Amino acid sequence: MNRRNRTLLVLLVAVGLASLATYGVFRTIKSIPVRQVEVATKHVVVAAENLPLGTMVSKEQLKVVGWPAATPVEGSFASVDEVVGRGLIQPVQANELLTETKLAAKEAGAGLAPSIPPGMRALSVKTNDVIGVAGFTVPGARVDVLVVVKDRDNSMARVVVSNLQVLTAGTKYDIEQAKDGKPMPSNVVTLLVTPDQAERISLAQTNGSITLVLRNPLDVTPTETGGVRMAGLMGSPSTAPIAKPAASKRSKGSVPAVVVTPPPPPPAPRPNVETIRAGKRTVEDVK
Repeated sequence: MNRRNRTLLVLLVAVGLASLATYGVFRTIKSIPVRQVEVATKHVVVAAENLPLGTMVSKEQLKVVGWPAATPVEGSFASVDEVVGRGLIQPVQANELLTETKLAAKEAGAGLAPSIPPGMRALSVKTNDVIGVAGFTVPGARVDVLVVVKDRDNSMARVVVSNLQVLTAGTKYDIEQAKDGKPMPSNVVTLLVTPDQAERISLAQTNGSITLVLRNPLDVTPTETGGVRMAGLMGSPSTAPIAKPAASKRSKGSVPAVVVTPPPPPPAPRPNVETIRAGKRTVEDVK
């Protein structure tokens, strides 16, 4: 057998042994039993699409998915029928779990009203591009309400209510646009206020003009100012001389005031002439 045939024979034997080894490993792995870990699940209701605040939830907007039974969520629903016909008091994203805290009561209906907390009110004010801070009073923003009252003698401006939450801008609650920070053109802004704040703002709208002042949502310090008047803004006029108070009649039994007479002024010095003769100095009065 020549050298070439021996080399070919060695290669064939090596390939055969490798094939047998591979087949043996394959059979060994295939014979290992498959281990499956099963997690107990329960059914929960989630949103099938993005749902804005105030939406009356319908069956087509919901779906049922599996949820780990070991980590249940309080207030969740297992059936779609428990959610259909109820209004959302919070915006919900697609595939987000629906809970009792995100839904209004069955009798409350839908829209903005069910989302108003107890004891609070929703008050709408008419705005324009200037009053509404160029459209940046989007839902979720915080504002102060400034009123300007025009008087014939002296107008005045002052912040009457501070740190109010904007519920809606225009006629809809666009939470996506609010998150992006984009301006929202509108002529009506709805604010979340207490009854006392609603009275103050309504009075300000009736007797003056209001402006919304945008503030940082992290700044929760109340705005306290004394206001500014036109006289103070343009500079106060010169004050008139204070008149002396009139002498009042002395009442019976009163102690008379002690009057101190000032001493007379010293006499003026008389004119004189100073003469120096041969080193001798003399002073003579001039008559």
